[in-house]
Amino acid sequence: MQKALALLSVLCFLALQFVMAQPYDIVIKGGHVIDPKNNIDAVMDIAIANGKIIQVANNVDTKQAAQVVDAKGLYITPGLIDMHAHVFFGTEPDHYLSNGLVAVAPDGFTFRVGVTTVVDAGGAGWKSFPEFKKNIIDNSQTRVFALLNIVGQGMRGGAYEQDVNDMDAKLSSIVAKQYKDFVVGFKVAHFSGPDWTPVDKAVEAGKLANMPVMIDFGGNTPPLSIEELYMKHLRPGDIYTHTYTLLDGNVREPVVDTATNKVKPFIWDAKKKGIIFDVGYGGASFNFTQAIPALKQGFFPNTISTDLHTGSMNASMKNQLDVMSKFLLMGMPLNEVIKASTWAPAQVIKHEEIGQLSVGAIADIAILNLRQGNFGFYDKTGYKVEGKQKFECEMTIKGGKIVYDLNGIANPVYMKSRK
Repeated sequence: MQKALALLSVLCFLALQFVMAQPYDIVIKGGHVIDPKNNIDAVMDIAIANGKIIQVANNVDTKQAAQVVDAKGLYITPGLIDMHAHVFFGTEPDHYLSNGLVAVAPDGFTFRVGVTTVVDAGGAGWKSFPEFKKNIIDNSQTRVFALLNIVGQGMRGGAYEQDVNDMDAKLSSIVAKQYKDFVVGFKVAHFSGPDWTPVDKAVEAGKLANMPVMIDFGGNTPPLSIEELYMKHLRPGDIYTHTYTLLDGNVREPVVDTATNKVKPFIWDAKKKGIIFDVGYGGASFNFTQAIPALKQGFFPNTISTDLHTGSMNASMKNQLDVMSKFLLMGMPLNEVIKASTWAPAQVIKHEEIGQLSVGAIADIAILNLRQGNFGFYDKTGYKVEGKQKFECEMTIKGGKIVYDLNGIANPVYMKSRK
């Protein structure tokens, strides 16, 4: 009996040692971890195994690691989330951002800037979403979610987006619930009429599906009231994108009064109500003359996003990191810039399994260099500001695998099993 107990004790000890000696796939050493969800802002190590984060601590042992990443002097953040992008790429003529050539294929423009998740903002409507899922979501390494356009055909531009008869809240909500693992809300955009029909139909769909709505507002002259939009039509958790734009032609009311340079009082009320203010930089949807005074008065965005498409990426927007760099330059604290690009959008789209570095979480990680130098940042008008810091992505890890390594900081750089 004693021999049996002794043998059992030895076996238990060996089993424990085996568990403790399980190899790490990756250990990231010595980086400055910023994880807003867990209030971590310190130099730490991160261990990854089987696609998950299994340790966030000081002095993680690297002896059992298949790969070691030297992150000294770099920032380690959750994988970035671009909550406003256009990735319904296709080759159909006259299809704009819905299976058209103005959208971009996600994998070519995400990992190289630390983005592991994008939300396509209204490219597909309820009629075209199955094609979007088949062509883009199912064939992308990047995690892709969608805001369904309230227009059934999606964001085809022009007259298609003015057709109120193609705006069906019930059918939109049915498709959203059918594809609830991929659809995270609804989108209104580019409507130029003097009424609230698209907004109200999208909000109705949002209520039916229990999902938020993103509003790309304006297009009418004189513009509809954004105070009325926030306080009478939208719900807490609904999203107002292109927050810091000043459009020509008086077609959208700005958040900063151009006469006084003050944030309009009702903006603070809307924020208290729970309206989400998103950057949505875009090709023509960001002005320093709005953003600089707004940030000086403490009106920071809830979420930082790009409005990525072929026009914006080749103009002043560039990419997610460039937009983040601009907000850092304008005085938004570093941890808030990271939060607005990770944990905050994860909460807004109700996918809190991402955007954070908790033990057990999906190992989506961005390793960023905050470069020092002389950098120029400009907006659509040519307004230019000079900065001394700019984000650059050194490495992106998606689901526990290195998908981008700028300077070969992993050791070994490649694993034999990688293709």
